[in-house]
Amino acid sequence: MSALTLTPAAARRIGSIAQRQGKPAILRLTVEGGGCSGFQYRFDLTDALDTDDTVSETDGVRLAVDPVSLGLVAGSTVDFVESLGGAAFKVENPNATAGCGCGSSFGI
Repeated sequence: MSALTLTPAAARRIGSIAQRQGKPAILRLTVEGGGCSGFQYRFDLTDALDTDDTVSETDGVRLAVDPVSLGLVAGSTVDFVESLGGAAFKVENPNATAGCGCGSSFGI
């Protein structure tokens, strides 16, 4: 399966948040059932990696994904986007066949 990519913009943002919170710069991406399109992304800072995590690293910041979620987001790019509407992490998921206007949920 393809790994995930963390953009430099996302890595900078995660590093900044982790430093403020005094945590390691490790972002965990999980996929949960729900949202308006069937699945939704969840982002959390984590203190440690699990042994079965798939890990991607950019500029010293790590992105961790569990095996179940990886099946739904393999090959994705996680970016941090700032616009007039606000700032948010965005997942470019090649596996998604449907999405929603808010960008936080998707369908397979």
